Amino acid sequence: MTSTADAAPPGALTGTPAPPPAGDPDVLGAVPVRHYARWAAAVAVAVLAAQFVHGLVTNPVWEWGVFRDYVLSETIVQAVWVTLQLTAYATVLGFLLGTVLAFMRLSRSPVLRTVAWAYIWIFRSIPMIVQLVFWFNLSALYRELGVGVPFGPVFWSVDSNSLIGTIGAAVIGLTLHQAAYAAEIVRGGVLSVDPGQLEAAAALGVPRLRQIRRIVLPQAMRAILPTAGNEIIGLLKGTSVVYVMSIGELFYQVQVIYGRNGRVVPLLLVATAWYVVLTSLLSVAQYYVERRYARGTDRTPPPSPLGRARGLVRGPRAAAVRTAPSVKGPVHREASGE
Repeated sequence: MTSTADAAPPGALTGTPAPPPAGDPDVLGAVPVRHYARWAAAVAVAVLAAQFVHGLVTNPVWEWGVFRDYVLSETIVQAVWVTLQLTAYATVLGFLLGTVLAFMRLSRSPVLRTVAWAYIWIFRSIPMIVQLVFWFNLSALYRELGVGVPFGPVFWSVDSNSLIGTIGAAVIGLTLHQAAYAAEIVRGGVLSVDPGQLEAAAALGVPRLRQIRRIVLPQAMRAILPTAGNEIIGLLKGTSVVYVMSIGELFYQVQVIYGRNGRVVPLLLVATAWYVVLTSLLSVAQYYVERRYARGTDRTPPPSPLGRARGLVRGPRAAAVRTAPSVKGPVHREASGE
């Protein structure tokens, strides 16, 4: 008797070929789809990109020598530092004030809701440059600022110009403008959290402040971070508006330099290069912060760019280790007389 496992395949004894497997492309006559339009578009984009790069390299108007002389000069680096300071101050203070305004809008008090709504409406309606000019000329409206009894005597006062300098006016204007947008970003993130979790926390006796700090905000950050990152990047570029206040930030210093030597294009390229570098660094930071706050929902996140780069480096090494012959030492037999 021949077992089923030892039986010959169909057609082996009769000499007839075995039928092809179902879905074989050769039998069905399937032809791969050819994306001619996609290929043509890719070729056109590649040609345009090559022309752009060729123009950057060969066009003498770019004056890459001037660019190289100024991109890391002391004046430009100091201006970049001023730009980063303005961005950092306005981001921190703006989002702190915006968070307060967001919870005021979510409050059950009609007074708090109305005040927060009016603030957001006003500061989103006025252009940033108008606000900056207004705060720069605050001393024309209020010569002195003081502390005292409301509608009564003033106990202490100081001159507005000495209290709020040029940098202070810029920080105030950027902060108040940023807070209006940050409030709506934070409010949208808070509203994205399931209210049932707050009800469960309240039923367990968790205090309201702890509910917000330990339950609401960690979950809301996933919805807040993408928009907040875009807003911070926009603020970084928006600091160029303070040139109207003669503050030595990046764009103002570039204007001063090309106003003296007339090299407009290479100096504008210097500012562009620095804005691209700073924006790229903020984008990288945003990516990793978002990745951290996504751990609660995405148990197996895709590898980061740094992790993929490490994998590319370790891949050939791991393959070499796997394919290398194993070297074993001599076998020591027991002394048994063999």
